[in-house]
Amino acid sequence: MGKDRKSPQEKKALSLKRDRRNTFGESPHAARKSIPLRKAKENRRVRHENNQALANVEQLDAAALELVESSVRHNTARLGGWAKSPDEPLAAVIERKVARRNRNEGRKVRNRIAHSDVS
Repeated sequence: MGKDRKSPQEKKALSLKRDRRNTFGESPHAARKSIPLRKAKENRRVRHENNQALANVEQLDAAALELVESSVRHNTARLGGWAKSPDEPLAAVIERKVARRNRNEGRKVRNRIAHSDVS
């Protein structure tokens, strides 16, 4: 009847698969403001273009009127506009972070040894 209970391991696996992180390279604090701002600007741009096309309706013939109506209805102004880059799954982000950590482990000692051999 109810939901099946999940073990902590199952919950963790689901979390790693479902949770996502913004890895675009910007500060996550700035992204909280910039992503909604960019979406709002894009929507304003599309509305402005549609309103301008509809403002000239009186001057158009029937064929051009139909074309304008179709383009407004199908939102052709939106094509090629801004789109957010998709976030990565948390598991992939953690994997890359661990790999970088392992790769950098002992880096200072390796560099010191490499430079002492040169002298």
